[in-house]
Amino acid sequence: MRVVLVSLFFVLFGICFLQPIQAQTEKKKAIFVIVDGIAADVIEKSKLPNLTSIAKTGGYTRAYVGGKKNTYSQTPTISAVGYNSLLTGTWVNKHNVWDNNIKDPNYHYWTIFRFFEAQYPHKKTAVFSTWLDNRTKLIGEGLPQTNQLQLDYFFDGFELDTLHFPHDKEAEYIHQIDEKVVDEATLYLQNEAPDLSWVYLEYTDDMGHKFGDSDRFTNAVRLMDNQMGRLWKAIQYREQNFGEEWQLFITTDHGRDAASGKNHGGQSDRERSTWIVTNAKDLNAYFQGKTGAETLPAVVDIMPSIARHLGVSIPKIQAFEVDGTPLTGKLSLVNSTLKREGNQLELTWKTVEKEGSVKIWLTTTNEFEQGKKDRYLLMDEVPVVNEKAVIDITKIPSKFYKIVLEAKYNVQNKWLVE
Repeated sequence: MRVVLVSLFFVLFGICFLQPIQAQTEKKKAIFVIVDGIAADVIEKSKLPNLTSIAKTGGYTRAYVGGKKNTYSQTPTISAVGYNSLLTGTWVNKHNVWDNNIKDPNYHYWTIFRFFEAQYPHKKTAVFSTWLDNRTKLIGEGLPQTNQLQLDYFFDGFELDTLHFPHDKEAEYIHQIDEKVVDEATLYLQNEAPDLSWVYLEYTDDMGHKFGDSDRFTNAVRLMDNQMGRLWKAIQYREQNFGEEWQLFITTDHGRDAASGKNHGGQSDRERSTWIVTNAKDLNAYFQGKTGAETLPAVVDIMPSIARHLGVSIPKIQAFEVDGTPLTGKLSLVNSTLKREGNQLELTWKTVEKEGSVKIWLTTTNEFEQGKKDRYLLMDEVPVVNEKAVIDITKIPSKFYKIVLEAKYNVQNKWLVE
C-alpha cells in the first residue's frame, strides 16, 4: 500500500471525470421530466401507452429516492428535495434542500444547468414548470451564488396568476397550468430545439394528496401519460426531420404512503419507490438491474447520465462529490460500501468492466461544502477486479472520512461519519 499526499487543486484542477468532451455534440439534445408524486406500483399497474412506447425505445426501471436509509445521506421524500437531488446528482447532506421552503440551498453543488451553461454558453437551455421556485430557487437563476446563471428560455410562474387560473379546491387549475406548460414545451421543442430542457408537472401529486389511491389519482396519471405522448411526438419530429439525437428521462420525485396513498416524506418502501422511463439507447447493466440486487438506480443517477449524453465534462474536484452513477455507457464499478473495523477502513464494490484499476482517495475534511478544496490522500491503487480494499488509518485518526473510488469509467464516493 502506498500513501501520497496530493492537493486536488494543483494536481486535479482542469482534469475532468465522467465522459470526455465528445467531438460531435451539436446534434445531441436532452430533456428530463419530473411528474410529481407517483409511486412505481401505480405506473406498473396502469395502462400508459405513451410511457410504454418510450420505454420500448429505451427502457423502464424501478428506482428510489431518499438517499441511503439510516445513513448520513438519508433524504426526505419531499418534492423540492427530490428535484434538487436530480438537478445536482447529490443527496440532501450535500445540496441542503430539506423541504419545499428551499431555505438555504448549497449552490457549491452545481446543477446540470450550471455545468452545461459553463461549458457550452452558446447552446440553449429551457425550463417549463408549474412551480416558479424550480427556476428561481433550485436552479438559482440570476443569483450571485450561481454566478448569475441565466437560462435561455423559461415558461413558469402561472400558479401565481389567479386571474387566468383562479384557485379551486379541486386543484383543477393546476391541471390547466400543466396543460399550458406541456403545450408550450411541445411547441418550443418542435420549433426551437433547446439543447437542455426541464419539464415539471404537479397535478398528479395534488390528486394524490387529495384522494390517495383512487380513480381520481389514476385518471391524473393517465392524463400525464397523454402529456408525455405530446412531448414524445415533438422529440420524434426533431429526430426524424433534423437528424438530432434526443435523450429523454421521465421520472418522479417521491412515492406515496402505503396506508392511503395521500402522504409522503418518510422512509417507507413505497415513499422511496420511484421509477425511470427513458428512450436512451446505451443503457448499461446498472440500469438494467444486471449488477446485483443492491444496485437499484436512484434519482441522482439521471444528472451524470445527461452529462454523458451532452458531452459535459465534470471536473474531478466536483465529480468526486457527485453521488449519482451514469445509467448509460461503460462503468467500472457499482454498489460500493464502506465500513470501519478498528483502525482499518474496509471497502467493497461490484466490478462491471474489468479494465484498469481503482484509485482510493481519502480526506478527513469537508471543505467543499464551503466552496473550498479538500486535500486528498491517495491511499492505494488496486485492480478493479479485486472488488475490495483495506485502508490503514492508524496515522489518520478522525471521526469523519470521505472516500472516493476513482476507476476508468466512473467514480463513487462514500462518507464515514461517527
